[in-house]
Amino acid sequence: MTISRFSSRISSRLPLVGGVAAGTVLLLAGPAFAHVTVQPGEAEKGGYSTIAFKVPNERDSASTVKLEVNLPTDHPLASVMPQPVPGWDVKVTKSKLDKPLEMHGEKITEAVTKVTWTAKDDGKIEPGTFQQFPLSVGQLPEDADQLVFKALQTYDDNEVVRWIEAPKEGGEEPESPAPVLKLTAPADGATGHSHGGSENAKSGQEQSSDEHGASGGSEADEAAAGDGSDTTARVLGVLGIVIGAAGVAFGVIAGRRRSA
Repeated sequence: MTISRFSSRISSRLPLVGGVAAGTVLLLAGPAFAHVTVQPGEAEKGGYSTIAFKVPNERDSASTVKLEVNLPTDHPLASVMPQPVPGWDVKVTKSKLDKPLEMHGEKITEAVTKVTWTAKDDGKIEPGTFQQFPLSVGQLPEDADQLVFKALQTYDDNEVVRWIEAPKEGGEEPESPAPVLKLTAPADGATGHSHGGSENAKSGQEQSSDEHGASGGSEADEAAAGDGSDTTARVLGVLGIVIGAAGVAFGVIAGRRRSA
């Protein structure tokens, strides 16, 4: 078989191979985006955070018209405030606590246990789209590594999908996983007890960076420039090796063709 015929055969098969590969990626990636999740996926222990439940519509012929989120009762949250979502009504359900909570020196005897969003006429989640439902929550527990929110998604054909299965450590993802908020240790120097603790920590870091920018700017710029030069040199070196290898291969192929 000549080189030209071999090359043409490979070229004719590339679209098929590419299509199969792309289809496989979509097939494998699809389920990962289908369930209800909480964004962002983590927050600091002992603080307050704004989270949002991301609800994709996974049906082709039905729209999502209702979302019920059950908050954990083993670690009740004293403060839960929903952000209005255009086209949706929201209902906050509170329940009495078996064991009162203490927050800012006051005893809390009830907490939010469920938040329900119901679509109005213009608020459905249509096929191929998603909607986010934000909540401000706190004070997050300090003695837990995660919070599991069990969610029920209702479609306009009366189908209800129950995202209520808690993940097991080291196990495979459940078929209908519940949204999970992972809790991390507070950043160094952050108490995590003030409202918006994580946001305050972030703004404090930005302010510190501004205050020290004048004294440490030149050193940082020099370090960045040095890193950029090293990266450029490495890239050029790799490109040189690739070009050289291509030249050698071309020479070998050309020699074979002349000998043939």
